[in-house]
Amino acid sequence: MQHLDRLLDWYGALDRSSLERIGEFYSPEALFKDPFNDIKGLRSIRAIFAHMFETTEDPRFVILERMGQGEQAFATWRFEFRLKGRFYTVLGATHFRFDAAGLVTEHRDYWDAAEELWQKLPVIGGPVKWLRGKFRATTY
Repeated sequence: MQHLDRLLDWYGALDRSSLERIGEFYSPEALFKDPFNDIKGLRSIRAIFAHMFETTEDPRFVILERMGQGEQAFATWRFEFRLKGRFYTVLGATHFRFDAAGLVTEHRDYWDAAEELWQKLPVIGGPVKWLRGKFRATTY
């Protein structure tokens, strides 16, 4: 899947300046969903990534695995960034759907916001860990 390889290479090198190339990879009416956003349209998707660059330091995606069949693909990744000087990582996966031209029409991120982000943050991390422990099975 040449369009998947191009897309993931772009993600691997994504920075503020390469963000302007998003239209080479996403359909104008593409859908995007992650734990915080559920939006439609290239302009809105671009705004999400612009916000990422505004609120984090040194953000980058490391693509771990990729697979595709027909008009669908999946990629697993590690998102690395700094927030107030502290280093964080988030593990996740993305399901992509492509149109006949190879542009993304649907982008759905799957990652656990509580485990991968909230419990790592000062102040709210402790209560999130406690709450997760309350829901954990005690016998296996």
